[in-house]
Amino acid sequence: MLDVPAPTALVSGVGWAAQASDSRASVEAVAVVDGYQVVNLPNATVPNFQRRTVFCPQGKVAIGGGAEAQGQDAVLVGSFPTDDGRGRIALGRQMRYSDLGISAYALCANR
Repeated sequence: MLDVPAPTALVSGVGWAAQASDSRASVEAVAVVDGYQVVNLPNATVPNFQRRTVFCPQGKVAIGGGAEAQGQDAVLVGSFPTDDGRGRIALGRQMRYSDLGISAYALCANR
């Protein structure tokens, strides 16, 4: 087993920070993202498999995001970027019902 010094990474910007450690090493990373903004599309009831799309403000692109399916047996079927990279798409379903609640959010940053 090799004993290697732990790497440390620092990236300019604001947005997130993470640290992990074990008995031998510690890794820390901090990132700053220009124009970071979270855009939320609140929960709304829609038919199964209907897409809900949230877009970043003009001049920004989606660098991440996610979604939530709400309902008794709701399942999030997909959460993925729009073709143009300006937002996120979410869709879901429920087995015993014809509709469900879907919310979506996009993590946006300046171009």
